[in-house]
Amino acid sequence: MSENVVHLHKPTDPPAPETAPTVLTAVPDAPPAPPVPLWVRSGRAVKTAATHESTRATVRAAARHSLYTLNGGRIVARRTWDGRTGSRYERMIRAAEAAGNLEAAEEWEERLQRFRAARHHRRMDLLHSPVEAAKGVAVGAGVSIGVLVALGVVMAINNKDVGDVITPLAATIDFIALLIRIVQVVWGPALSIGPFLALFALWSVGRKQQAAPNWALPANVRSHEGEPITPSIVVKALRDLGVPALRNAIKEMGDAGASMLGPIRIAGCGVEVDVTLPSGVSTNEVQGKRRKLAENLTRHEHEVFITIPQAARTVRLWVADSGALDEPIGPSPLVTDESMTADYAKGRAPWGQDLRGDAAALSLYQRHLLITGLSNQGKTVALRSLALWLALDKSVQFLMGDLKGVGDWAMFDGLATTLIQGPTDEHVIQVTEMVEGAVDEMNRRIQAPPGTVFPPLIVLVDEAQVAFMCPAKDDEKRPYGGSKANSRYFMAVRKIHNQGRAVNVLMWQGTQDPTNENLPKLVREGAHTRASLALGTESQARMALGDKAVDGGAAPNLLRPGLDRGTLVVASDGITIPAGQSSITVRTHYIDDDAAEAITDRAKALRDGVTTLHAIEREEEHDALADIAAVVGDAPRVRTKDVLARLATRNADAYGGWSFIDLKGALDDAGAGPYKSDGVMVVARDRVARALANRDNEGSASATG
Repeated sequence: MSENVVHLHKPTDPPAPETAPTVLTAVPDAPPAPPVPLWVRSGRAVKTAATHESTRATVRAAARHSLYTLNGGRIVARRTWDGRTGSRYERMIRAAEAAGNLEAAEEWEERLQRFRAARHHRRMDLLHSPVEAAKGVAVGAGVSIGVLVALGVVMAINNKDVGDVITPLAATIDFIALLIRIVQVVWGPALSIGPFLALFALWSVGRKQQAAPNWALPANVRSHEGEPITPSIVVKALRDLGVPALRNAIKEMGDAGASMLGPIRIAGCGVEVDVTLPSGVSTNEVQGKRRKLAENLTRHEHEVFITIPQAARTVRLWVADSGALDEPIGPSPLVTDESMTADYAKGRAPWGQDLRGDAAALSLYQRHLLITGLSNQGKTVALRSLALWLALDKSVQFLMGDLKGVGDWAMFDGLATTLIQGPTDEHVIQVTEMVEGAVDEMNRRIQAPPGTVFPPLIVLVDEAQVAFMCPAKDDEKRPYGGSKANSRYFMAVRKIHNQGRAVNVLMWQGTQDPTNENLPKLVREGAHTRASLALGTESQARMALGDKAVDGGAAPNLLRPGLDRGTLVVASDGITIPAGQSSITVRTHYIDDDAAEAITDRAKALRDGVTTLHAIEREEEHDALADIAAVVGDAPRVRTKDVLARLATRNADAYGGWSFIDLKGALDDAGAGPYKSDGVMVVARDRVARALANRDNEGSASATG
């Protein structure tokens, strides 16, 4: 059905009828653009010429070479002044006093006194030197003339010619006259060329010291990164850090600001130096300016690490060689050495390398473990490499839950006692029951006779945040996730953290992007070894590693997501950490899936065979009240002792461990509690039957409603 459209406006140009003649409209050409004024063209030409790269290069070259000469003169003048005065010693004294090193100040003051005494002695000698010099010249001239005359006498006797007596003296006079004529000829040009030679010498000094602003230096020098770290570069970087107290103290020290620095030591793929800060400068002021310090050292932020050693008012700088941290560290010894074995109690897992290039090995003995970080940063691979090493100890048992479920842990099938893989709530329930089973095993071990040795049991849950965030509840309305006192996964982990270490039941967890919701405080603080990959914020770094590690310089939030994949900041007493530091940065070895399967094959060969369960076997559901009614039978009353015995015979797994309290609780809940008859506790058939009937009626009513 069509609708009529009514237009509410009247067209200004009514449509022409079909028979109307065609009208051709001539459109004139656009008028030519007005000419650009001369002053505009001139300005553009000047701007183009001024901003051209050749012009810029010419200006930079002119400024650079001019400043080389000017600053070269300043350097020469400063060196001359330092050589003739005690200013250098005075700067050293001020530097030592600013650093609080009074012994060094006294030593430099003693050197200054010796310098002044020697200078005074030289000046006193100048008072007597003119007379002695005149005497020396006179004696020298007389001796020389006597020698020449004696030589002439010898020549005269030999040649029998008296005129030869003055021949040597005349020759000497002629030679002196020749030297005078040469000087007269050369003196004029030398006066003209001399200033240019002096300027060239000053230019050479300035060029050698690169005494020009950075913008005027050549491109290959200006953009060059990774220049060697020297004391002067470190001092300049600290001076330009933007800390007024530090800048003023270094100015007082002058060129001797390097007195703040300890020896610059080669440390792996970089260098390390301790800096003793002047009074009034705190270590956190330097820590908070890591990026600016790195840029002052011509490095990227991730190539400079600042830690706090034991010495007071001291920061330790580790500066990487430019680009060195972007290079791979090589394969794991687990891959290259097929004969490697593991020792849970005494060995250390080869995890990677520290920043110094030394092997970083981690002891896993009786230490709960937590690894966290952002997604896709290498958390699973880092956690798995530790499990792969420990699997080479055939005494170690594994219970594993992978709540990602993409096969990262599939190679442990046939090696782990339990391996649950999947991200659903049902998988979380299975993992929770697995951890609760480990708690039961822990309690059994605790009740064993003292001195009993138990094999290590590693309870490993990857992507544990899925368990903490699970909303599912059991039949008793207890949540599986969360961090409350009735949260099943949380409480099971807490119990293992509290007592598992003593009987070699250990909890390992890997989790993503930590928050208080997906990684509760009590759980993360229960881990002995805490490691973190790249994180987003400092607050997350504190969650992952603790306040002590972060206050001591640990900064996983400054790692580069994606670029620093596999790099961990570790806080643990199970790894060698430099004295005075609270954490260490480790670049872990990468072990791919194929290599991991090869390692687990070697581990399986060490064992007799392990049957891996992929689900927790739950007990068969049983109806306690119905079973009690069945064992009571037709008897009006049965003693509770007999009821317990009959129940154990009927279902030993369900009722074998029942006591009178368990039986009484089940009957009281149903309203059919036992009572005394003839001095003994009995169970009445009528009460049990009535309780069953009432329960069935309530169930029917609920279903109908």
